[in-house]
Amino acid sequence: MPELTSRRGMLFGTAAVGAGVLLSGCTSNESDDEPASNDQPAADDKSGKPVTIGFAGPQADHGWLNAINDNAKSRAKKYKDVTLEITEGSNDTAQQIGQIETLINKKVDVLVVLPADGKALTQVGLQAMRAGIPVVNLDRIFNSPQAYRCWIGGDNYGMGLNAGHYIGEKLKNKKNARVIELAGLDNLELTKQRTQGFDAALKNYPNIKKVARQAAEFTVESGQAKMSQLLQAQSKFDALWNHDDDQGVGALRAIDQAGRDDFLMVGGAGALSAFQAIKQDDGVLKATVLYPPTMAASAIDLARALGQGKGVGGLAEFEIPSSLTLYSAVVDKDNVDQYMSTGFK
Repeated sequence: MPELTSRRGMLFGTAAVGAGVLLSGCTSNESDDEPASNDQPAADDKSGKPVTIGFAGPQADHGWLNAINDNAKSRAKKYKDVTLEITEGSNDTAQQIGQIETLINKKVDVLVVLPADGKALTQVGLQAMRAGIPVVNLDRIFNSPQAYRCWIGGDNYGMGLNAGHYIGEKLKNKKNARVIELAGLDNLELTKQRTQGFDAALKNYPNIKKVARQAAEFTVESGQAKMSQLLQAQSKFDALWNHDDDQGVGALRAIDQAGRDDFLMVGGAGALSAFQAIKQDDGVLKATVLYPPTMAASAIDLARALGQGKGVGGLAEFEIPSSLTLYSAVVDKDNVDQYMSTGFK
């Protein structure tokens, strides 16, 4: 998963689904009973002021990033009054800056930007804002609040915190419980935040000790390799938290190859494969903590609202908030059916 933000502003909604439902009321011509699934219409047949939204994101070289693009495209298609100008995703900072400058020159009404590098793209965000084009900064945050009108993204610290509490509650009555952690890229701030949240939660359970931590690279291959190392080094443990469901596919392969089933596993992000395994409930994976890619659909809702001069349905303010932090819900066998439609491949 890509580098995300440390900013946690307003808690908005109770889960990935909740974000889509609440933000769908951004304009006054919305239906009041929008279904939770992003596959369903986001609005009724009534249209407002036409809005052209420019969307620029990084290269979709990860399941979560691909889901970000899909959510943005499908949401925009559901609005008759929205035209989406989408760039070809790039992880090259200079190339993405050029793509955004092209959108600025086209005079789009609103920009939605998930920057490859928030710090490096701050100036182009400022450029857009100075040109009178409001920016919805998606997930990876710009260095200056002047570079965006609204930020929306996930909560990495909260993701670790909720994973830790879930594991803690499962093991609270077990004496000398041992847990391990399969993290993501250690040079990313998001990885540090997830670990910090996880460690903070475990402090509430004095019977639990984290005995090992290994950093992977958010890929299937790295997940398998690093999990194999953990399994060889740790002959006995009670729970595993894996930061990312994509690398979790590899981790589960390593676990199967080792013939291990003596612990519970919690994943992260919300991949469809994880939801399916949780529902099947015949392996070690018992839950995953969401980092919902539906935030991209909500970013389109926010951009449309900005373009039409509307606020958010359900809130008293005339303007949309400046910051929206999505909740990292825990999905297990008890609620997995609710989230199945949001799972990414």
